[in-house]
This record gives sequence, C-alpha cells and structure tokens, in this order.
Amino acid sequence: MNGTKIISAPHPVPTVVRGESPDSVHRAREAARAFTENLTPAPDPERADAFLLVVSELATNALRHGGGRYTLQLTAGPDTLTAAVSDLSPSAPRERAPDLNGGSGGFGWHMIRHLTRHLTITPAPGAGKTIHAQLPR
Repeated sequence: MNGTKIISAPHPVPTVVRGESPDSVHRAREAARAFTENLTPAPDPERADAFLLVVSELATNALRHGGGRYTLQLTAGPDTLTAAVSDLSPSAPRERAPDLNGGSGGFGWHMIRHLTRHLTITPAPGAGKTIHAQLPR
C-alpha cells in the first residue's frame, strides 16, 4: 500500500435493525457482529464482544420495558462504536437491584452503564425515546 497506513475507516452506512419479538434480539446481535467485523480496522475482539453485549441488552430492555418494539441503529467513528435504540416508552431506564436468586433480571442497565463511554437518553418527538450508547473502538 505504498507505506500508507489506514488508521480508521467508519462503516460506509449505518446498520439498522427493527425488532418486535425475542428472535429480533438474536438478529440485532448478528447485525452488530457483522457490523464490527466489516470495520477497517476491526475493533479488538474484547471491545467487539462488549459492543454485542450492549446491543443485546438494549434490544432486550426495549422489548421488555419499552413498548415491545425497537429500532436499532449502529454507527462507527474513528474512535467509537455507537448503538442507538429507539423504543415507544418515554420512561427512562431505571436501575433495580439484580435478582440473584429468581432469574428475573436487573443486570442489563448496570452492564450497559459499565461498558459504555458515553450514554444519553433523548426523548422522541411525540412518544418514546432513543438511548445512545457509545463505546471505545
């Protein structure tokens, strides 16, 4: 390549996934995996796995607590990976004590907050919200 080094090239277009069933969470994870694998350079495997976990938790939370449907948009910048999940609920996510014995959850929002570099919640015009989770690339 004539001594040229590619430092970073974002994915050419955002990836969008819409979901309204538990199966859609699997599709969201697969889309996130393909998205990170097609970046040049690809993020290291640990960061890509963290991104997949955040995508999975955001999609799952949108189904369970956000009105049963979501739209996921994946984008990348030179130093970041971003997952934006829009759902129908105007309510912000809330932390709750994880259920260590009954298996009813409570871990997702804690994990999302721990793994992200920057997290914002934007109200949608009308109803709903979008959660933007940004991770280091």
